[in-house]
Amino acid sequence: MELLKVTAPVRSLVWQGGELVDVLGGRAWSSDGVQRRTATSHGPGLVGPGEWDGGDGSDGFDRCVVSPSGRYSVVYAERGAGALVLEGTCPLRELTRDPYHSEDFDYPVTLGVLGDGREILVHCPQEYGVLQIEDVASGQRLTRGAREARDVFRSRLSVTGDGRHLLVAGWVWHPYGIVEVFDLEGALADPAVLDGEGVLPRQSGIDAEVVSACWLDDDRLAVATGEDFLEDEEGPGLGPRRIGVWSLSRRQWLHRNSVGFEVGTLLAGGGRVLSLHGHPRLIDLRTGEVPAEWPEVLSPDGTLLAVAQEESIALIRLPSDAGSADLPP
Repeated sequence: MELLKVTAPVRSLVWQGGELVDVLGGRAWSSDGVQRRTATSHGPGLVGPGEWDGGDGSDGFDRCVVSPSGRYSVVYAERGAGALVLEGTCPLRELTRDPYHSEDFDYPVTLGVLGDGREILVHCPQEYGVLQIEDVASGQRLTRGAREARDVFRSRLSVTGDGRHLLVAGWVWHPYGIVEVFDLEGALADPAVLDGEGVLPRQSGIDAEVVSACWLDDDRLAVATGEDFLEDEEGPGLGPRRIGVWSLSRRQWLHRNSVGFEVGTLLAGGGRVLSLHGHPRLIDLRTGEVPAEWPEVLSPDGTLLAVAQEESIALIRLPSDAGSADLPP
């Protein structure tokens, strides 16, 4: 395991090109482990009640997403209403989202690049159920027109590398997790496309609650389900406690397998994904088997993840399960 020296606790970690960057903490590490300082103050402003006071370490931001080029990033409060768009380390503009139940589900925001090279921001600035696409640099709204919001809490957004599709792993009341995929080219021509049901066909047969989803590449997505289900009998689609790989081009499941544990957040890597619920598990999507897992690194109460390093042991405090709790009425 390679050890990167740190001089203070890390607040966020994202890759920007070949560098590992703590945008919130104002530091970056090169591939050879050399640390350098970046901006630590984002200037005076307010993006939500008490959520940004000028970058003195109490701004409330705890997450960051980075554009494919590494030029832009968004720092935000995962369960708050405020965010900030940065170009490098320079603030461009503030963002807000609909505060309705914002403390109960992840901030809906992602960055991507379209086929023509334009870098875009996707978020829900006015209503929790209305997705909007903007030009990152200028803030120009690219999805202007009449909209009819669906009662869906949009969350966990992700754009494919080719900029053609948007993945949404959100919620409907009561709550019940769902997955949606939208055609971005179609949405730019007609924003109402984002208010429809997307390009996943009904015959895909996802008969259980979706707990997580992620892109494997520009065509394939992995979808994991939990225990809650819609039908009494499992059909030919994706039932409870299963993980599947759907192909957009072939409009069918390439793999479907049962899993005997809660999957939680998924991180993709080729034909395998890393499940981060409880303790890390590596899942082979072709078979559903777990070729490796690390239960010993999790504390008995499930709050700390221990990572052994050459000269120390890193203790990573894990987020609580508050996001999976029932939303208030």
